[in-house]
Amino acid sequence: MSQLAVIQMVSGTDVAANLAQAEGLLRQAAEQGAKLAVLPENFACMGRRDLTALAELEASGQGLVLPWLEHICRELDLWLVAGTLPLPPVGKLSGKPFATSLLLDSDGEIVARYQKIHLFDVDVADSHGSYRESDDYQHGSDVVVADTPVGKLGLSVCYDLRFAELYRALREAGAELISVPSAFTQVTGAAHWQVLTRARAIETQCYLLAANQGGQHGEKRRTFGHSAIIDPWGQVLNEQAQGPGCLLAPVDLTELAAIRQRMPVQQHRRLQ
Repeated sequence: MSQLAVIQMVSGTDVAANLAQAEGLLRQAAEQGAKLAVLPENFACMGRRDLTALAELEASGQGLVLPWLEHICRELDLWLVAGTLPLPPVGKLSGKPFATSLLLDSDGEIVARYQKIHLFDVDVADSHGSYRESDDYQHGSDVVVADTPVGKLGLSVCYDLRFAELYRALREAGAELISVPSAFTQVTGAAHWQVLTRARAIETQCYLLAANQGGQHGEKRRTFGHSAIIDPWGQVLNEQAQGPGCLLAPVDLTELAAIRQRMPVQQHRRLQ
């Protein structure tokens, strides 16, 4: 069995400080035998509004984050889901960015990218009040599943959790694990995070790797934390309430296959 790692962070506006926080936690994961790790949404910058400028820096090769990701994967011999980054459309150096979740292999090569489909345009009863992610990002459209050394990985992000049809599509595309880098607010997280993450694991019969932000970000934003690794039966294998941390748990694809055989959930015939 291989080890999976989920990283919980409390990211701020300082990119270099966020990368230092992430590096320390990823080193812990690698030292404990993790083969694949997941960073949370907005791991490299949380609360900044100059996202288009940051995206253009990365696309032009002048940014900090993409070279750091390549280096850390190679040094730690680790596959990594790099939370989300603001990145422009592929092949362009400018334009409204996507909230992009990258999968990198242990050589630091990008092997898959998922552009967040469901953007967080909501009103929440907290001190921040209104969230309009579409002001800064454009919607993605593609379902993404990729091969990794620990199984077939489906990629999703945060607000996607509320849209079960995406997770059904990931399962139908062959996913055995699903990553959910997130920055769930304290209010919405307390109401729904644990219910949704367990439900998505149960209905897809996949391991769910739910890496959340977990703490206070400036004066007006607090995230819920409770990052977790959940097995295909819906059992929470590891969880952390608040603050930065590294969670590990084993993946057992033999048991996953047995669960799917004992209790089939995919319909062979669509309801009319």
